Amino acid sequence: MSATRRTVVRSSVLLAGLTAVSQVLGFGRDAVMAAVFGASSSVDAFLVAQGLMSVVLGLITGAMARGLIPPVARAVDVGNVAAGHRTVRVSLTVTVMVLVAGSVLMFVATKPLLSVLAPGFDAATADEAVRLTRIVLLATVFIAGTNLLAAAAQAHGKFFWSGIQGIPFNIIMIACAVFLGGQFGVGALAVGFVVGSVARFLFQLPAVTTIRLKLRPSLRLRDPGFREVLALVPPLLVGSAILNVNTMVDRAVGSAQGAGTIASLSYGWRIVTLAEVVLVTAFTTTLFPAFSTLGDPSRRAHLRRTTERVLGVTLVLITPVVIVLAIAAKPIVVLLLARGNFDARAVELTTLAVSLYAVALAGLAVREVVARTCLAVGDSRTPVLTALAAMAVNVAGDLTLGVRYGVSGLAASTSLSVLVAAVMLSVLTARRHRAVALKPLGRTVVAVLTASVVSAAAGWLVLRAVDVRDAVHALLALGATGTVCLASYTVVVVALRVPALAELRASLHDLRLRKTPSAPPD
Repeated sequence: MSATRRTVVRSSVLLAGLTAVSQVLGFGRDAVMAAVFGASSSVDAFLVAQGLMSVVLGLITGAMARGLIPPVARAVDVGNVAAGHRTVRVSLTVTVMVLVAGSVLMFVATKPLLSVLAPGFDAATADEAVRLTRIVLLATVFIAGTNLLAAAAQAHGKFFWSGIQGIPFNIIMIACAVFLGGQFGVGALAVGFVVGSVARFLFQLPAVTTIRLKLRPSLRLRDPGFREVLALVPPLLVGSAILNVNTMVDRAVGSAQGAGTIASLSYGWRIVTLAEVVLVTAFTTTLFPAFSTLGDPSRRAHLRRTTERVLGVTLVLITPVVIVLAIAAKPIVVLLLARGNFDARAVELTTLAVSLYAVALAGLAVREVVARTCLAVGDSRTPVLTALAAMAVNVAGDLTLGVRYGVSGLAASTSLSVLVAAVMLSVLTARRHRAVALKPLGRTVVAVLTASVVSAAAGWLVLRAVDVRDAVHALLALGATGTVCLASYTVVVVALRVPALAELRASLHDLRLRKTPSAPPD
């Protein structure tokens, strides 16, 4: 096991642990929102307001943050830290300037934009969405600063403060919902969002000190690193836009499907993506700087082997989670959300969303890993092409299945689009860059699908015997179903001798080593 891989494994465990704590608090936040506001039109308005603001953030901040890591990581790798810091300062300055202008325009144009994004809202809900949007736009600059400073720290191999940022944010959101929700309604969530975003930004400042980055404005637009960032940004920008378009179309169609549809989809997606955030995003976040150093053509075979191992481990770990989410969706929803104003209808709608979104989880995992491989070789166009294809599938599904079947149709369309994107991205990356080994990936997919069929059948039989009436019965049902699913899945995977199991054992061995080859991250 190389020192680099050992560092990646340990950094991944650190970030996954911090992310898990943050996600638990995030579920606490969602449970409090569900109890205080239910799956109501006011929550729909807040979610649409967040979505409109993310048009600004997703199109600019996400692209800049992802584009920043490769040049800064390479500068740090060769010992030219000053050049990397210069790139960070220029990128941060330009991003903040653009976002301030964009936020002002968005503030002025909020009402006509929302009439397009949520045409099914009644007058009162539409007015509420306008008010909430103008509040949450105040957080734009702080979120931009958080994302770019976190990316700079990650390029230096520092992950603690970027991993912990969600904790203060969720605590503040929970406090605002509990103590201010009764008096100020859903507006308390918007205020909590802004205050929590400020806290996230402040939590990045210790990392800035650790990497000795001096924060000052810089407009050295000819900086080579910044020019590389700009070269990566347009396709990344399009990719972010596509994701936002998918969300906006989902919510536009959902706004005409009855009160609570958008909220149920959001709660369901939140539950499903927990595993993806903890197990996949945390791992690929720590892996991306290492991938960036393997982007040279002379190291392509190394990058391909690394991608193969990461994909194998990811699929083996994520598949049993997919099975449990799909089979035991109702116990999970009842256990996490069924209290207060979250009534039986909300449980039914959210259960549908979770069970159909679950299938997307494997696709999300594969797409996340392969997209990082593409960026490592300097190709940001291939992820965009696959995202365009996925958008076409999603929009077509929303306008047909979504209009006809509501929550189930919208969720199924999203899952299908994610799977299409994952398959296309893997095939194109293999053909264009020889950076993905398709045959080993295909063998792993067949093995985990075989194990999934056995596991799902066993879990379904167990769940049939349990009546999920309340949280206690939901916990019992989830425990029994999860245990049977995991046990049967493990037996089949071991019997089939999936190669990724050896990689898992090696990673666990690394974690047990007491002596590390380098200083721990942060």
